[in-house]
Amino acid sequence: MTETTHTGNVYEDFEVGQVFHHALGRTITTTDNSWFTQLTLNTNPLHFDHAYSAKTEWGQPLVNSAFVLALVTGLSVADLSKNAVNLGWDKVRLPAPVFEGDTIYAQSEVLDCRLSKSRSHQGIVRFRTDGFNQDGTIVITYERTALVYKAGHVPTRPRPKVATG
Repeated sequence: MTETTHTGNVYEDFEVGQVFHHALGRTITTTDNSWFTQLTLNTNPLHFDHAYSAKTEWGQPLVNSAFVLALVTGLSVADLSKNAVNLGWDKVRLPAPVFEGDTIYAQSEVLDCRLSKSRSHQGIVRFRTDGFNQDGTIVITYERTALVYKAGHVPTRPRPKVATG
């Protein structure tokens, strides 16, 4: 059996100006929005009460913005931070609403790369990520900073043995 799993980029793989068009998109369901909202104890009925939200200017529930941030970050992990630790999000903006049934995609640009001063086996990379819906409308934009392992320093992942016979 051949393994085709992408092991993720390391610090040396990033350069300023590089753009990643993240491969996956995801359609947001009513269940996603309701569960995430309730899981995080967000009591704004605009996210989970269809009768209430029908009376707002949007006429339907808005997707919880924290879910949108988490989803778009998740869409970027394979390319940006599979071998990293998040240090923070900055300049988060939500220029357009997200509705249940929207499909969200993302792309990111490398803004800055530098070696860590305190961790010789890691570097710090700053990205700008835009999340957009199926119509190409940007629904979220933010900058994210990650502490990324350098080549040869990524911790090994356990590989369980497959039972045979």
